[in-house]
Amino acid sequence: MAGHSQFKNIMHRKGAQDAKRGKVFTKLIRELTVSAKTGAPDPSMNPRLRAAITAAKIANMPKDTIDRAIKRGQGGGDDTNFDEVRYEGYGPGGIAVIVEAMTDNRNRTASEVRSAFTKAGGALGETGSVSFMFDRVGQIHYPASVGTPDAVFEAALNAGAENVESSEDGHDITCATDDLATVREGLEAAFGAPESAKLIWSPQTLNPVSDEVAEKLFRLIDTLDDNDDVQNVYANYDVSEEQLAKLAG
Repeated sequence: MAGHSQFKNIMHRKGAQDAKRGKVFTKLIRELTVSAKTGAPDPSMNPRLRAAITAAKIANMPKDTIDRAIKRGQGGGDDTNFDEVRYEGYGPGGIAVIVEAMTDNRNRTASEVRSAFTKAGGALGETGSVSFMFDRVGQIHYPASVGTPDAVFEAALNAGAENVESSEDGHDITCATDDLATVREGLEAAFGAPESAKLIWSPQTLNPVSDEVAEKLFRLIDTLDDNDDVQNVYANYDVSEEQLAKLAG
Protein backbone atom coordinates (compact mmCIF):
# COMPACT_ATOMS: atom_id res chain seq x y z
CA MET A 1 0.00 0.00 0.00
CA ALA A 2 1.72 3.15 -1.21
CA GLY A 3 1.68 6.06 1.19
CA HIS A 4 2.14 9.08 -1.04
CA SER A 5 1.58 8.03 -4.62
CA GLN A 6 1.76 10.65 -7.36
CA PHE A 7 -1.13 8.84 -9.04
CA LYS A 8 -3.88 11.35 -9.76
CA ASN A 9 -7.06 9.33 -9.94
CA ILE A 10 -9.69 12.02 -10.44
CA MET A 11 -10.03 15.36 -12.12
CA HIS A 12 -9.86 17.96 -9.35
CA ARG A 13 -9.37 21.66 -9.99
CA LYS A 14 -9.80 24.70 -7.79
CA GLY A 15 -10.49 28.30 -8.71
CA ALA A 16 -13.29 29.76 -10.77
CA GLN A 17 -15.44 26.64 -10.69
CA ASP A 18 -15.68 26.75 -6.91
CA ALA A 19 -17.31 30.16 -7.18
CA LYS A 20 -20.26 28.76 -9.10
CA ARG A 21 -22.27 28.31 -5.94
CA GLY A 22 -25.63 27.87 -7.64
CA LYS A 23 -24.44 25.01 -9.82
CA VAL A 24 -22.71 23.38 -6.86
CA PHE A 25 -25.96 23.53 -4.90
CA THR A 26 -27.91 22.05 -7.81
CA LYS A 27 -25.58 19.05 -8.00
CA LEU A 28 -25.60 18.57 -4.22
CA ILE A 29 -29.39 18.77 -4.05
CA ARG A 30 -29.70 16.06 -6.67
CA GLU A 31 -27.26 13.84 -4.77
CA LEU A 32 -29.21 14.40 -1.53
CA THR A 33 -32.48 13.56 -3.25
CA VAL A 34 -31.23 10.43 -5.00
CA SER A 35 -29.32 9.11 -1.97
CA ALA A 36 -32.41 9.61 0.21
CA LYS A 37 -34.57 7.85 -2.38
CA THR A 38 -32.32 4.84 -2.95
CA GLY A 39 -31.34 4.15 0.66
CA ALA A 40 -32.56 4.34 4.23
CA PRO A 41 -34.06 7.69 5.28
CA ASP A 42 -31.88 7.76 8.40
CA PRO A 43 -28.39 9.14 7.59
CA SER A 44 -26.85 6.92 10.27
CA MET A 45 -28.07 3.90 8.28
CA ASN A 46 -27.33 5.38 4.83
CA PRO A 47 -23.62 6.14 4.21
CA ARG A 48 -24.31 7.76 0.83
CA LEU A 49 -26.87 10.13 2.33
CA ARG A 50 -24.54 10.86 5.24
CA ALA A 51 -21.76 11.80 2.81
CA ALA A 52 -24.16 13.97 0.79
CA ILE A 53 -25.23 15.86 3.91
CA THR A 54 -21.60 16.40 4.91
CA ALA A 55 -20.76 17.74 1.44
CA ALA A 56 -23.78 20.06 1.54
CA LYS A 57 -22.77 21.44 4.93
CA ILE A 58 -19.21 22.04 3.73
CA ALA A 59 -20.68 24.04 0.83
CA ASN A 60 -22.65 26.09 3.41
CA MET A 61 -26.01 24.93 2.12
CA PRO A 62 -28.85 26.10 4.43
CA LYS A 63 -30.30 23.38 6.63
CA ASP A 64 -33.83 23.88 5.30
CA THR A 65 -32.57 23.36 1.73
CA ILE A 66 -30.90 20.11 2.79
CA ASP A 67 -34.05 18.96 4.58
CA ARG A 68 -36.25 19.75 1.57
CA ALA A 69 -33.99 17.79 -0.77
CA ILE A 70 -34.06 14.76 1.55
CA LYS A 71 -37.82 14.99 1.95
CA ARG A 72 -38.23 15.12 -1.82
CA GLY A 73 -36.22 11.93 -2.14
CA GLN A 74 -38.39 10.25 0.47
CA GLY A 75 -41.56 11.03 -1.46
CA GLY A 76 -42.37 14.56 -0.36
CA GLY A 77 -42.51 17.65 -2.55
CA ASP A 78 -42.45 17.30 -6.34
CA ASP A 79 -42.40 13.97 -8.14
CA THR A 80 -39.31 14.61 -10.29
CA ASN A 81 -37.29 11.46 -10.80
CA PHE A 82 -33.57 11.58 -11.51
CA ASP A 83 -31.85 8.75 -13.34
CA GLU A 84 -28.15 8.05 -12.85
CA VAL A 85 -26.47 7.79 -16.25
CA ARG A 86 -22.88 7.20 -17.38
CA TYR A 87 -21.40 8.48 -20.64
CA GLU A 88 -18.05 7.45 -22.09
CA GLY A 89 -15.95 8.85 -24.88
CA TYR A 90 -12.66 10.24 -26.09
CA GLY A 91 -11.66 13.84 -25.61
CA PRO A 92 -8.91 15.85 -27.32
CA GLY A 93 -5.71 13.88 -27.84
CA GLY A 94 -7.56 10.58 -27.47
CA ILE A 95 -7.91 11.02 -23.71
CA ALA A 96 -10.52 8.68 -22.23
CA VAL A 97 -13.34 10.48 -20.41
CA ILE A 98 -16.14 9.16 -18.20
CA VAL A 99 -19.07 11.41 -17.32
CA GLU A 100 -21.53 10.60 -14.52
CA ALA A 101 -24.83 12.44 -14.59
CA MET A 102 -28.17 12.65 -12.81
CA THR A 103 -30.96 13.70 -15.11
CA ASP A 104 -34.72 13.97 -15.40
CA ASN A 105 -34.41 13.97 -19.20
CA ARG A 106 -31.99 11.45 -20.69
CA ASN A 107 -32.41 12.74 -24.26
CA ARG A 108 -31.51 16.31 -23.27
CA THR A 109 -28.48 15.29 -21.26
CA ALA A 110 -27.16 12.88 -23.91
CA SER A 111 -27.49 15.58 -26.57
CA GLU A 112 -25.67 18.18 -24.45
CA VAL A 113 -22.87 15.81 -23.48
CA ARG A 114 -22.42 14.67 -27.09
CA SER A 115 -22.30 18.28 -28.25
CA ALA A 116 -19.61 19.11 -25.67
CA PHE A 117 -17.43 16.24 -26.89
CA THR A 118 -17.91 17.15 -30.55
CA LYS A 119 -17.08 20.84 -30.08
CA ALA A 120 -13.89 19.86 -28.22
CA GLY A 121 -12.76 17.65 -31.08
CA GLY A 122 -13.63 14.45 -29.26
CA ALA A 123 -16.34 11.86 -29.69
CA LEU A 124 -18.91 10.28 -27.41
CA GLY A 125 -18.79 6.48 -27.50
CA GLU A 126 -20.89 3.58 -26.32
CA THR A 127 -21.13 2.50 -22.69
CA GLY A 128 -18.04 0.41 -22.02
CA SER A 129 -15.94 2.05 -24.73
CA VAL A 130 -13.42 3.50 -22.26
CA SER A 131 -14.39 2.26 -18.79
CA PHE A 132 -12.19 -0.83 -19.25
CA MET A 133 -9.24 1.55 -18.85
CA PHE A 134 -10.44 2.55 -15.38
CA ASP A 135 -10.91 0.72 -12.08
CA ARG A 136 -14.06 1.17 -10.01
CA VAL A 137 -12.88 1.90 -6.47
CA GLY A 138 -14.10 3.52 -3.29
CA GLN A 139 -12.65 6.91 -2.40
CA ILE A 140 -12.85 8.77 0.90
CA HIS A 141 -11.65 12.36 1.16
CA TYR A 142 -10.59 14.26 4.25
CA PRO A 143 -9.20 17.80 4.51
CA ALA A 144 -5.48 18.08 5.21
CA SER A 145 -6.24 19.47 8.67
CA VAL A 146 -7.54 16.17 10.11
CA GLY A 147 -4.06 14.78 10.62
CA THR A 148 -0.56 14.23 9.30
CA PRO A 149 -0.04 12.02 6.24
CA ASP A 150 1.51 9.36 8.49
CA ALA A 151 -1.45 9.41 10.90
CA VAL A 152 -3.97 9.13 8.07
CA PHE A 153 -1.91 6.41 6.40
CA GLU A 154 -1.82 4.33 9.58
CA ALA A 155 -5.55 4.73 10.22
CA ALA A 156 -6.36 3.89 6.60
CA LEU A 157 -4.15 0.80 6.70
CA ASN A 158 -5.86 -0.41 9.88
CA ALA A 159 -9.29 0.24 8.33
CA GLY A 160 -8.48 -1.93 5.31
CA ALA A 161 -7.78 0.71 2.65
CA GLU A 162 -5.55 0.04 -0.35
CA ASN A 163 -3.95 3.42 -1.00
CA VAL A 164 -3.55 6.92 0.45
CA GLU A 165 -2.61 10.10 -1.38
CA SER A 166 -1.88 13.13 0.79
CA SER A 167 -1.32 16.68 -0.45
CA GLU A 168 -2.13 20.25 0.51
CA ASP A 169 -5.62 19.61 -0.91
CA GLY A 170 -6.26 16.84 1.62
CA HIS A 171 -6.13 13.08 1.99
CA ASP A 172 -7.65 10.72 -0.59
CA ILE A 173 -8.03 7.16 0.66
CA THR A 174 -8.96 4.46 -1.83
CA CYS A 175 -10.27 0.94 -1.26
CA ALA A 176 -12.09 -1.91 -2.94
CA THR A 177 -15.72 -1.13 -3.76
CA ASP A 178 -17.03 -3.77 -1.35
CA ASP A 179 -14.89 -2.35 1.46
CA LEU A 180 -16.05 1.27 1.21
CA ALA A 181 -18.51 1.10 4.12
CA THR A 182 -16.05 -0.73 6.40
CA VAL A 183 -13.12 1.57 5.62
CA ARG A 184 -15.31 4.63 6.02
CA GLU A 185 -16.49 3.47 9.45
CA GLY A 186 -12.91 2.86 10.57
CA LEU A 187 -11.81 6.30 9.44
CA GLU A 188 -14.86 7.98 10.95
CA ALA A 189 -13.91 6.53 14.32
CA ALA A 190 -10.50 8.18 14.01
CA PHE A 191 -11.24 11.46 12.23
CA GLY A 192 -15.01 12.01 12.18
CA ALA A 193 -17.18 12.28 9.08
CA PRO A 194 -15.26 12.64 5.78
CA GLU A 195 -15.93 15.39 3.27
CA SER A 196 -16.91 12.73 0.75
CA ALA A 197 -17.11 8.96 0.46
CA LYS A 198 -18.13 7.49 -2.87
CA LEU A 199 -17.32 5.14 -5.72
CA ILE A 200 -15.13 6.66 -8.42
CA TRP A 201 -13.51 5.70 -11.71
CA SER A 202 -9.74 5.55 -11.25
CA PRO A 203 -7.64 5.44 -14.46
CA GLN A 204 -5.26 2.48 -14.67
CA THR A 205 -2.63 4.58 -16.46
CA LEU A 206 -2.22 8.30 -17.12
CA ASN A 207 -1.33 9.80 -20.48
CA PRO A 208 0.81 12.95 -20.73
CA VAL A 209 -0.67 15.63 -22.98
CA SER A 210 0.74 18.65 -24.78
CA ASP A 211 -0.12 22.19 -23.74
CA GLU A 212 -2.49 22.51 -26.68
CA VAL A 213 -4.32 19.28 -25.87
CA ALA A 214 -4.47 20.17 -22.17
CA GLU A 215 -6.11 23.49 -22.96
CA LYS A 216 -8.75 21.84 -25.15
CA LEU A 217 -9.29 19.03 -22.65
CA PHE A 218 -9.79 21.41 -19.71
CA ARG A 219 -12.23 23.41 -21.82
CA LEU A 220 -14.23 20.21 -22.40
CA ILE A 221 -14.17 19.31 -18.71
CA ASP A 222 -15.22 22.85 -17.75
CA THR A 223 -18.13 22.66 -20.21
CA LEU A 224 -19.24 19.34 -18.76
CA ASP A 225 -18.88 20.59 -15.18
CA ASP A 226 -21.03 23.61 -16.05
CA ASN A 227 -23.88 21.28 -17.01
CA ASP A 228 -26.32 20.94 -14.10
CA ASP A 229 -26.95 17.29 -14.97
CA VAL A 230 -23.27 16.31 -14.74
CA GLN A 231 -22.11 15.16 -11.31
CA ASN A 232 -18.57 13.87 -11.94
CA VAL A 233 -15.99 13.84 -14.73
CA TYR A 234 -13.03 11.44 -14.84
CA ALA A 235 -10.21 11.37 -17.41
CA ASN A 236 -6.92 9.52 -17.80
CA TYR A 237 -4.66 12.48 -18.57
CA ASP A 238 -1.52 13.66 -16.82
CA VAL A 239 -0.35 17.27 -16.74
CA SER A 240 2.64 18.78 -15.02
CA GLU A 241 2.56 21.55 -12.46
CA GLU A 242 4.26 23.75 -15.05
CA GLN A 243 1.47 23.12 -17.55
CA LEU A 244 -1.18 23.88 -14.92
CA ALA A 245 0.55 27.13 -14.01
CA LYS A 246 0.80 28.10 -17.68
CA LEU A 247 -2.89 27.38 -18.28
CA ALA A 248 -3.90 29.25 -15.14
CA GLY A 249 -1.86 32.25 -16.23
